[in-house]
Amino acid sequence: MHEQNIQIKNGRVIDPKSGFDALADVFISAGRVAGIGEAPAGFTAEQTIDASGLVVCPGLIDSSRLPGLETELSAAVAGGVTALSCPPDTKPPLDEPGLVERLVRRAESLGLARVYPVGALTMQLAGEKLSEMNHLSRAGCIAFSQAKQPVFDTQVLLRAMQYAATFDYPIRLNPQDHYLARDGVAHDGEVASRLGLSGIPVCAETVAISTALQLAQETGVRLHLSRLSSAAGIELVREAQQRGIKVTCDVSINHLHLTDNDIGYFDTHACFDPPLRSGRDRDALRKAAAEGVAAICSDHTPVDEDGKQLPFGEAKPGAIGLELLLPLTLKWAEEEDVPLATALARISCDPAVILGIEAGELAVGRPADVCVFDPAEPWRVVPTALRSQCKNTPFMGYEMTGRVRTTLVGGRVVFDAA
Repeated sequence: MHEQNIQIKNGRVIDPKSGFDALADVFISAGRVAGIGEAPAGFTAEQTIDASGLVVCPGLIDSSRLPGLETELSAAVAGGVTALSCPPDTKPPLDEPGLVERLVRRAESLGLARVYPVGALTMQLAGEKLSEMNHLSRAGCIAFSQAKQPVFDTQVLLRAMQYAATFDYPIRLNPQDHYLARDGVAHDGEVASRLGLSGIPVCAETVAISTALQLAQETGVRLHLSRLSSAAGIELVREAQQRGIKVTCDVSINHLHLTDNDIGYFDTHACFDPPLRSGRDRDALRKAAAEGVAAICSDHTPVDEDGKQLPFGEAKPGAIGLELLLPLTLKWAEEEDVPLATALARISCDPAVILGIEAGELAVGRPADVCVFDPAEPWRVVPTALRSQCKNTPFMGYEMTGRVRTTLVGGRVVFDAA
């Protein structure tokens, strides 16, 4: 397919990685950024995108479940997300090179957002026998994880980290102690007590984080902790980073805005794993994101209506987030007085560095993965405004500010709101 020469003109160009922030034109050729500000010699635009009054930034980077690949990748590009890491808890799990290669080929054939598979840390995610990380890496895996499946045997986790550290493979963990969280459905606090819901204590997170950090220090592995939910958990990571442990983390956009009070009267759309916690925890997560201790992810988890129309304790946790990642990040930034470039870094160049991929940067020579959005456009979250197959979100009916107009991947327009 011929890649057109494209000129994006009159936009506010923000590259969070370099700190560039100015009104400028962006010139795209052969799938890459060919110039910013000045057209390269001999450049003739075959397509022009008018970005007057709009922000032009790198495509957003996220990690998401993709149960229906085409619909969820369509939702991703509609939300300005140009690259996603996919966890290994697919059916079947990503523990064989053939499965990884098939996923990569299928994602490429759709020509939407880029997909980077995360391989299973153990065979069948059973937490017993290490997967063939070397073969999986060659097939396209960029990291290894158990998704939400526990590793009960810490010796297995230690061996996995030792092996991964030898080859510099990153490991991603969702830190939650299985036994401490078992049967819990909400934050162990006043709201859960009042509603009669079984609680998940903060120590379910901190015990798992402490174990992972000690093993990471022992092995020197690159460790990423996903979806932290508590002030105490964030503090452990902050201290570990200061001590030189190679650890990064992210927080879900939902946990930056909501608390356990949002459960209200058993609203299953506020059922999450890890659970929404106290206002103090939420404030600590917001501060950690502002300071750069944590990146921000959408925690996109499509759940059909049947999975939500159940008693709270039986409902499937999670919410869709690919199309809400940008407006909710902008809302957090405005409320916390975080500069726009800093906010965009948390959902572009920061997660790109964590994943170790060539993305999240709007600079000459880099792949032309670009998000063009209107920072002031109001819109209401209604089912017809969302492309994701499922519509489960606690923000349904909310007014948002900030909407994606155009998304490019590899210099091709993959979404256009016009």
